[in-house]
Amino acid sequence: MPYRYVVQIGDEVLRKKSEEVKKFDSELWALLDDMKETVRAEDGAGLAAPQVGVNLRVVVIDLEEGFFEMVNPKILSFKGEQRGEEGCLSVKGKHGVVTRPNKVKAEYRDRHGKKHTVTGTGLFARCMCHEFDHLDGVLYVDRAEVVYDNAPQEAQ
Repeated sequence: MPYRYVVQIGDEVLRKKSEEVKKFDSELWALLDDMKETVRAEDGAGLAAPQVGVNLRVVVIDLEEGFFEMVNPKILSFKGEQRGEEGCLSVKGKHGVVTRPNKVKAEYRDRHGKKHTVTGTGLFARCMCHEFDHLDGVLYVDRAEVVYDNAPQEAQ
């Protein structure tokens, strides 16, 4: 499983709407395996395929709730609100304050094409929203109230 280079803000692939995955095959599995290795090597919470230069609707999330491989994900519903810090592996050295839903219900397919539904709250909900935004060419800096350099600061 090779580590993949994480593209940075300014790369046009980060601004494209990603294409739906049609084939659940060894190529997809290799991408998912590589993304898992990359997000862990980068000490991230999540990673979307556009961040490794691949224009497909594929996301991995690695949190306390577990490791999730989400293919063609979509939000079914959301509730509440949370305001907090976000950073991004594609926007190195910056953090921002973003308001997101506090509870998100989503559906996705796994690496074999089987449909799943998951509900996340708190950080998991924030991660899903952040990573799913990448699939539509949206970065957290587009939604942030404020973006600043270096270490995160407490949200006001």
